[in-house]
Amino acid sequence: MNDIVIAGIGMTGLGKMPDRSVKDLSAEAVNLALSDACARVEDIEAAWFSNTRQQMLEGQNTIRGQIALRPLGFESIPICNVENACASGSSALYQAVTHIRAGMAEMVLVLGAEKMFFPEKRDAMFKAFMGGTDIDRLDEFSEAIEQTAVDMIPEPLRNIDTGQRSFFMDSYAAQARLHMKTFGTRQDQLAMAAAKNHWHSTMNPLAQYQNDMSTEEIMNARLISWPFTLPMCAPISDGAACAVVCSSSALGKLEKRGYQRQRAIRIRGIHLASGQSRAPDDFAQHIGRVAALGAYEQAGIDGKDVDVAEVHDATAYAEIQQIENLGLCNIGEGGAFTEAGETTLGGRVPVNPSGGLVSKGHPVGATGIMQLQELCTQLRGEAGKRQVENPRIAVAENGGGFYEHEEAATVVTVLERQS
Repeated sequence: MNDIVIAGIGMTGLGKMPDRSVKDLSAEAVNLALSDACARVEDIEAAWFSNTRQQMLEGQNTIRGQIALRPLGFESIPICNVENACASGSSALYQAVTHIRAGMAEMVLVLGAEKMFFPEKRDAMFKAFMGGTDIDRLDEFSEAIEQTAVDMIPEPLRNIDTGQRSFFMDSYAAQARLHMKTFGTRQDQLAMAAAKNHWHSTMNPLAQYQNDMSTEEIMNARLISWPFTLPMCAPISDGAACAVVCSSSALGKLEKRGYQRQRAIRIRGIHLASGQSRAPDDFAQHIGRVAALGAYEQAGIDGKDVDVAEVHDATAYAEIQQIENLGLCNIGEGGAFTEAGETTLGGRVPVNPSGGLVSKGHPVGATGIMQLQELCTQLRGEAGKRQVENPRIAVAENGGGFYEHEEAATVVTVLERQS
């Protein structure tokens, strides 16, 4: 079977962009990816479009991909719309890879675009997040969240309403408290993960925030939901990212136009997992670990082979959890591993050199493709000041939604440098 590769990839800068549209952001990302691959519109045989908010905030509730792509010249080909909460972008890639593996196409497009910031629709902006869980069980889930390891919260802070809480920040906070209670993870270790990513983002010109923050500044920032302060949480973001994905046999067409084959990044493994019923403290069966083991089995690697990773740090705790799930360290050791500097640029396995979601940004439907843009840039040796030294294997973890004790969907992707 031919290898499947990412031949070209591109993303917009991230931020709050009230004057830009989904179409506008999509066009920029698509043009960047096509140019990067030396590809043309007529080369693309199918496309996948990832978006989660346009139907709620703009009223475009169906055929969003067709509407974003047709003005760019993509007509007649199959176009599929994908929604899988925050894991939408990587789920679109998963479908595209299976399409190529099935022999249905040789070259396809995967596009994620999200317009989340509508200052005149603030209530709708935040209400849109609620669809990422089982709304029929919302009261049940909320009660369980409030009771999880509540004794970890310092007494003076237990009944404080910060005015900044949300269901999803509360759910991550409950998971963080349980991890702290089980393994001794500390709040300042979460702040260290966030501080590391804020520093990384100062070297990423596409990041939403590019300001360095110390661990102390993060600890002293406005409380959101204990143990999280504001800089430990991902912001609302607008942006788009796009990848040209193809079989290795299709690269010959691109090489005739000047494409350099060594820039193609091999997709060595990809696995999509859904959550399962488990005890809250059964971390070995966490959805992120299940997805990682599935991707690693395809790729023939384990966590010790990973040189660089992008993980879904919607909160700083999520990074601690996911580096354990990916086998970068043992279960329960994520806090200490981070504190030792192992995930910082120059450490054993740099994590989120892009700045991660907490600082680079989190335009939900585009996030999974954004992670791959960073990893392709790293594997190509084109990341400038934030370049990881000589990486060969890169891993992305992208999770979405919440059901009971964990994300509802998670994709782990293993990438490999060709040369």
